[in-house]
Amino acid sequence: MDVAREMQVRRLGLLPYGEALELQAQLVEDRKAGRVPDQLLLLEHPPVITLGVKARKDRSNVLATPESLSAAGVELFETGRGGDVTYHGPGQLVGYPILDLRPDRCDVHRYVRDLEEALILAAATLGVTSGRLEGLTGTWVGTEKLAAIGVRISRWVTSHGFALNVSTNLSHFDLIVPCGIADKGVTSLERLTGSHWAMDRVEDSIIEAMSRVFERVPVRKAGHVASEVSVKQL
Repeated sequence: MDVAREMQVRRLGLLPYGEALELQAQLVEDRKAGRVPDQLLLLEHPPVITLGVKARKDRSNVLATPESLSAAGVELFETGRGGDVTYHGPGQLVGYPILDLRPDRCDVHRYVRDLEEALILAAATLGVTSGRLEGLTGTWVGTEKLAAIGVRISRWVTSHGFALNVSTNLSHFDLIVPCGIADKGVTSLERLTGSHWAMDRVEDSIIEAMSRVFERVPVRKAGHVASEVSVKQL
């Protein structure tokens, strides 16, 4: 890459959804003000169903009752991202890129396609061939969704992002109509490959792919000290 910008990578482990929202909000303001470079947050959430802007007035795609959600230990959370309803839980790698798309990437559709491309590249390094379905977002293997995408962009600074099913409890998707799409399924890397994947390995693949697609230099943010991440070429 000829002209690359820094992207701080924060591997946050298991983080409650509300705490992740607060962290994103602060980092978005910091990015707008130029106090931090671009960010990539990588984490897992405890079980939670999140409602995008399409689900604010219509929750019909949440199939479970509040009582059954509580019994299953699944939270319900309204959020400011695009899209409908989705599920997050342990074994699912969630990525929140906080990127300033200016000056050359100010195109919402291109941004979503670029996220899809990064996910497709990352899955390929793990032996899974995925792709797109016309008219739908995310990455797919056949008619089963491997990764969901829901983004928010404010003054061309991005937040929210993607959720890649690694070893997710797929039965929890039965609590909802995922992304409001009733005639499609969901899958995971573990189901597709029959192998258990260490989350660190999957994170490495995502970092490599995001760096390549968005032409960023990844730098690990560890505490208050930033150290360079070793990234091999795809």
